[in-house]
Amino acid sequence: MADGKKILVTGGSGKTGGRIAKRLAELGHEVRTAGRGKSIFGSAIEHAHFDWFDESTFDPALKNVDNIYLVGPVAVMEPFDIMLPFLEKAVKAGVRRMVLLSSASVPEAGPVFGKVHQELRRMVPEWAVLRPSYFMQNFTEGHHGTTIKRDGIIVTATGNGRVGFVDADDIAAVGVRALIDKQPHNTDHIITGPQSLSYAEAGEMIGSATGLTIRHVHTDTEKLAAGFIQAGMPENYAFFLAGLDQAIHEDGTEDLVTDVVERLTGRPPRSLEDFVRRHAAFWKNP
Repeated sequence: MADGKKILVTGGSGKTGGRIAKRLAELGHEVRTAGRGKSIFGSAIEHAHFDWFDESTFDPALKNVDNIYLVGPVAVMEPFDIMLPFLEKAVKAGVRRMVLLSSASVPEAGPVFGKVHQELRRMVPEWAVLRPSYFMQNFTEGHHGTTIKRDGIIVTATGNGRVGFVDADDIAAVGVRALIDKQPHNTDHIITGPQSLSYAEAGEMIGSATGLTIRHVHTDTEKLAAGFIQAGMPENYAFFLAGLDQAIHEDGTEDLVTDVVERLTGRPPRSLEDFVRRHAAFWKNP
């Protein structure tokens, strides 16, 4: 990164963006977060209002920026056309390195961020794509966090399929290396925890740590998608997410364990057992 330049972190209040911004600042890098909401860091880290759907927010976010962490628009099946004007403006502004958040379930030729993945390789000399497995934080946040705490159940369409659940802290640690390592990564990173587990096994771990009974309830993809739609998700994206569960069940698409975290950070990834133990109070308290 050029002297005096900033690292722009889009999605700066999100699960990975917030963690990446905090760590970069701790390491002494000049950081600017960007997003539609207010900064989660107050005045400690520079923040720019940013909206993928408002091109007037692009230039202020990109001022004096060399590297970018890209978190695309949420719940959009075809983000490429939305993101491309920003990517082109970034290149014209002199940005040399971009790191994109994608998913282990989305290969370079796949849907959603696949096309953006391909474009990064063409547009910038230095790039990386983070492709994490499912976040451990899903058990303490969002739908799973709610149903575990309220009903003692985890509802998916994954059946006995296994997932290499990964801690958002480990994803962020890889993202930081991809942003600041002198040698550009110029590859995609499938990021997992140290073992793949079924949701039933994850529920048993939570039960053991809390003394509660946590069951995995398998549903079909149509019912799962209907629940997403009822919660306000666009229909096409809802069926896409439900289809990822089906692929876990039928094809084992997330039954993965990689050495990416340890190879790039020098330490092993956190286990789900450790994560559950550290967060047991969340599920036990009303």
